[in-house]
Amino acid sequence: MPFREINSKMVEATVAPGQTMYSQRGAMLAYKGEVSFTPNIQGGQGGVMSMIGRRMANEATPLMTVEGSGTVMFGHGGHHIQVINLSGDTLYVEADRLLAFDGTLQQGTMFMGSQGGVMGMVRGQVTGQGLFTTTLKGHGAVAVMAHGGVIEVPITPQRPVHVDPQAYVAHHGDVRNKLSTALGWRDMVGRGSGEAFQLELSGNGAVFVQASEEKL
Repeated sequence: MPFREINSKMVEATVAPGQTMYSQRGAMLAYKGEVSFTPNIQGGQGGVMSMIGRRMANEATPLMTVEGSGTVMFGHGGHHIQVINLSGDTLYVEADRLLAFDGTLQQGTMFMGSQGGVMGMVRGQVTGQGLFTTTLKGHGAVAVMAHGGVIEVPITPQRPVHVDPQAYVAHHGDVRNKLSTALGWRDMVGRGSGEAFQLELSGNGAVFVQASEEKL
């Protein structure tokens, strides 16, 4: 169920009988046809167990189940929208950045401590992700929100990528990430509220970086 980009802040999706998609509550701007929107209390396709950790940590984002026959336009808060197409790999993204995604994708959660131990948990706090991050796996499309434009930066074993934690949006592929400290010129001029940390991503995949240090 691919998304058609109307402009940088709006996308349109076609909903067909027998297909399901999920969207953030309040993200529907307009629709045509016979389309229903139902509050989803099970956290998407992953069910209750996949979201229980986020709910315990008060990090879950309410979703709507979208079904029927027609077209739906999505947007939220005037944020920039980036469409990401998955071909069997896994996308790691903050729950509150999810605008809408295919119901064919398997949704889950990952405890930040599972990547980098204590530093992984610290990374979650520095980036604003908290203790858990959302995972979407399979074949399908995802529309995520960001401040300003978004660029996709390839990650290869020979070329790891370092990202400002506040500019990080999401990543996909077989990627390992860790939080490192880096004292640079920003700290020398007094902009040390977070810039002393960097995300180092290595492996095979890509990271999406927004043109802003502002969180949603």
